[in-house]
Amino acid sequence: MTARQIDHATARAIVEGRHGDPFAILGPHGDATSASVTAFVPGAERLWVLTEDGAEVPAVPVPGSEGLFVGKLAAITTPYRLRAEGHGASWSFDDPFRFGPVLGEMDEYLLGEGTHRRLWQVLGAHVITHQGVQGTHFAVWAPNAQRVSAVGDFNIWDGRRHPMRRRGPTGVWETFIPGLGEGTTYKYEIRGHDGVVGPLKADPVGFGSEHPPANASVVRKIDGVFRDEDWMATRAARHHIDAPISVYEVHLGSWKRAPGDRMLSYVELADQLVSYAKDMGFTHIELLPVSEYPFDGSWGYQPVGLFAPTIRHGTPGEFRAFVDAAHRHGLGLLLDWVPGHFPTDPHGLGRFDGTALYEHQDPREGFHQDWNTLIYNYGRTEVRNYLISNALYWLEEYHLDGLRVDAVASMLYRDYSRKDGEWIPNKDGGRENYEAISLMREMNRITYGEVPGIMTVAEESTAFPGVSRPVNHGGLGFGFKWNMGWMNDTLSYMHLDPIYRQYHHHKMTFGLHYAWSENYILPISHDEVVHGKGSMLDKMPGDGPEKFANLRAYYGFMWGHPGKKLLFMGCEFAQGREWNHNQSLDWHLLDIAEHSGVQALVRDLNRHYRDTPALHVNDTRPEGFQWLESNDAAASVYAWVRKGGADDPRVVCVMNLTPVERRYRLGFPAAGAWEEMLNTDSAVYGGGNRGNMGGVTTETVEWHGQPQSALVTLPPLSALWFKQVI
Repeated sequence: MTARQIDHATARAIVEGRHGDPFAILGPHGDATSASVTAFVPGAERLWVLTEDGAEVPAVPVPGSEGLFVGKLAAITTPYRLRAEGHGASWSFDDPFRFGPVLGEMDEYLLGEGTHRRLWQVLGAHVITHQGVQGTHFAVWAPNAQRVSAVGDFNIWDGRRHPMRRRGPTGVWETFIPGLGEGTTYKYEIRGHDGVVGPLKADPVGFGSEHPPANASVVRKIDGVFRDEDWMATRAARHHIDAPISVYEVHLGSWKRAPGDRMLSYVELADQLVSYAKDMGFTHIELLPVSEYPFDGSWGYQPVGLFAPTIRHGTPGEFRAFVDAAHRHGLGLLLDWVPGHFPTDPHGLGRFDGTALYEHQDPREGFHQDWNTLIYNYGRTEVRNYLISNALYWLEEYHLDGLRVDAVASMLYRDYSRKDGEWIPNKDGGRENYEAISLMREMNRITYGEVPGIMTVAEESTAFPGVSRPVNHGGLGFGFKWNMGWMNDTLSYMHLDPIYRQYHHHKMTFGLHYAWSENYILPISHDEVVHGKGSMLDKMPGDGPEKFANLRAYYGFMWGHPGKKLLFMGCEFAQGREWNHNQSLDWHLLDIAEHSGVQALVRDLNRHYRDTPALHVNDTRPEGFQWLESNDAAASVYAWVRKGGADDPRVVCVMNLTPVERRYRLGFPAAGAWEEMLNTDSAVYGGGNRGNMGGVTTETVEWHGQPQSALVTLPPLSALWFKQVI
């Protein structure tokens, strides 16, 4: 190929960034007898091809096409470099167009089929050595684009300089840019099918991002060695339905702040947060979403960079070290995962290649009115692959122990929060979103199948059947489901003045009618302490001491109730105000005895829950629970038995939710001594220290359907647990 062989239209298409196949023109072309190198170097006035044998071959400018040169060679010679001069400067560089493809045939096949489960290994930006040269490989899916370019500071954000190579029918574009490494800032410039260049896009599979409000992707390595072998070998047992699971839900940006109101880094959190959660007796930490997000006020629930741990706290390697630290301290780490929607920010996934690529074209399917966000097209093979691969990514690359899936109900139903005429029925005329249901089943099947020992949790607020039933038994395949009904009922009861509680008595018992229908987690989450709902302490009636007594009693009820536990940060020490994502929790409140008392109670609740099989082994089975008293509305008293294995001591739990001390006859399932293992009115928790300090011994008086009973003291607004002495 010579300069005369590049016609004017082709030359102009290259110079103007309109050519859809630049690798067919640029770079080396020819054979062993005749060859040329074509290069487009804007700003260059002269150009030379530097061959491997040391020769400098001058390249000839293409007339009428500034910056486009052709250097004629005797034969194909690689490697070579280019040297340019212009405007008083001189620079040498490797020609990106001399490098062949990086993606292999199998990658291309799986990408085209939409079944490449580990997309992050082939898409995104990877620092590699290719054909003996170090640089970065970029690859992105944009099937409807005319041209895709990698842009950044390295090419003054000029999309004409590094257009990418289209990989056949896969819709994937790739290029290798020599000399670029970790820390490189980049985006993709995409010329749509209509010839319009849209807003610059962040990398959908990028591993890093700039600090908000800047939003370019950043080339990052995922490095760091795990030292969590002991944890990984035992975590399957820790996630079994028979295991004690008590989760501390955390928003990393506001758990605690460093001096100067700086957010803590992953390194600092690996020390401070992990140590605190372990001391408090939680078994797991659950993080609100850490996938990169542009708006602090979304708390992470409007992610743009699904593969990028937010830079607010550090790099991917530092996030990996944070997970490793949790494991080495015996704590699991769960991640809030958001496949339900994504924001409309111009640099995000919306109309990524100029078309509705990740979302639906029709807003009745593709737009969330409540959140002003877009909805993934779950029926598109490549989008399903993207989301499932992302789930695997967090579990495999960071050793995360599970995913809590946000807003599952919004995915299950096509008419979620929509009026008549604002939604499109499924193929059978119904409201169920078959494609989303299929996606969740496939995600659970693949993650459980390929990453041993993990757990998935659904935030699902309806009565959709079988959320935590295995896929092969017709369920969605989640390991656990948040019990939103239990939370709503019990909190609405606790909000009442005790004088009215007798009229709403069964709000506290109703959860037992369906407690075994799913593998439930009892959640007191971030959603309960924002948007005018008040803090947990605010929800409680009465004056100061009564508020604390009500809250302590409620926690005693919660930890004694069947189901795994979840508590949002700050609730463990009775944070007085609503949660504010912009500032630290009010840790100074621990200087006040009532607040430190609630913290001590939660610590002991976790300890008893972990150490007492009767309180966790049968969390999801009816044989682990028996009512003693569920109908004493006049006294607002509840009592029940928790049972573990045949040889495990049983536990009797009793609640008095009036501000009146009672001498109360309580049935017991076995004769003998029963120790008072927990009393929320204990002085160490800030209570009045009333109760049964030496425990009780039963007598042969039938009561509550039991052959034995005892008179017990029920302090006002309290929960008591009695453990069988064997």
